[in-house]
Amino acid sequence: MNALLSSPFSVWTIAAVSALAVFTRPFKLPEAVWAVLGALALCGSGMLPWSDALHAIGKGTDVYLFLTGMMMASELARKEGLFAYLAALAAQRAAGSAKRLFFLMYCVGTVVTIFMSNDATAVVLTPAVLAVVHAVKAEKPLPYLYICAFIANAASFVLPISNPANLVIFRDHMPTLMHWLGRFAIPSVLSIVATYSVLRFMQRDALTQPIEADVDVPALSGAGKATGLGIIVMAVVMLAASAFGVPLGLPTFCAGLALFISSCLLKRTFLTGHLAEISWSVLPLVAGLFVLVEGLQHTGVINHLAQVMQTAAQAIPAHAGWISGAVIAVACNLINNLPAGLIAGSALTAAHAPIPVASAVLVGVDLGPNFSVTGSLATILWLTALRRDGIEVSAWSFLKLGVVVTLPALAAALAAVAVSASM
Repeated sequence: MNALLSSPFSVWTIAAVSALAVFTRPFKLPEAVWAVLGALALCGSGMLPWSDALHAIGKGTDVYLFLTGMMMASELARKEGLFAYLAALAAQRAAGSAKRLFFLMYCVGTVVTIFMSNDATAVVLTPAVLAVVHAVKAEKPLPYLYICAFIANAASFVLPISNPANLVIFRDHMPTLMHWLGRFAIPSVLSIVATYSVLRFMQRDALTQPIEADVDVPALSGAGKATGLGIIVMAVVMLAASAFGVPLGLPTFCAGLALFISSCLLKRTFLTGHLAEISWSVLPLVAGLFVLVEGLQHTGVINHLAQVMQTAAQAIPAHAGWISGAVIAVACNLINNLPAGLIAGSALTAAHAPIPVASAVLVGVDLGPNFSVTGSLATILWLTALRRDGIEVSAWSFLKLGVVVTLPALAAALAAVAVSASM
């Protein structure tokens, strides 16, 4: 008998410990180390054949290509000062109003998330916002920094390109752009508006603080302007691919590579430093998680979850979406949305889940992580950026705010999904 099938508890243990280590980062080792170690433990112990592990890694090809293209574009935008320019421009338009600056920063974060993914908002926009709050001499910078954390997930299902988790959930069954918008346009609007409204209300006292009106907007270089134009072209390419039902990985990678090569030609040098500062570790992280999920698949856990989804969809069709979305939202905060999304995506595929259930699960995976600071990789990266600047946000303080901010947004988005399914 296959050793894996005879010891499912061992697989569950390795997967659980690896997921926990990914977002707690023992010994301050990178997240990817723990995912890869977990995958190696499964294969090295004989609980998962190496051939199956390689097959699992291959399943993520589209995700790896998508992430690589987006990371190249994001790093170019950061290096050329594009995000810093946009954030400073928003501060200048605020004209000394803390409340207006909050609204403008929220708009910038929304646009960045929609067209460049939630990780770009957390990793690249956060340092730019930090620079701006220092420039306007805001004594209480957290309201503006919270924007980067919350909008990164709240706006991450506007488009298929807004969150790598979207590719994981739907994999080979990605809806076309028009079908996507039909499912998620209204839930996304409700998520963005509800998140803004509650976060703005919760930060109302801090937003009475005085801020500087005279803010210097850094000049955007020719390379920065070219990068901005290239990102627009890149977004159009990805949207066109989505509209025609083409997998997003290869078009995104090619567009990002073309943008990088164009920048090298424009500057007449190979931008080695840009490539060196990209967070390449996210690729083995995702690959390791794919292997861990494959191990769970072999124990029958995924098939069991699929059966539960099928039973719920048949027995309580009106509530199956609500329940699925809420459960996966909680799971994301317990084990992080990357492994939760991989497991959910596998279960949805195995169950041939109806559209309302699949849509609710995606909302739970994308928006649910806003409850806690460990819910998504984007929020963990956001927290890391703050710590580099000497700003500490405890898990408890974020949880207290996250629950209040996220519950109305999640309820509104799931309600919209349920209503659209009944029409």
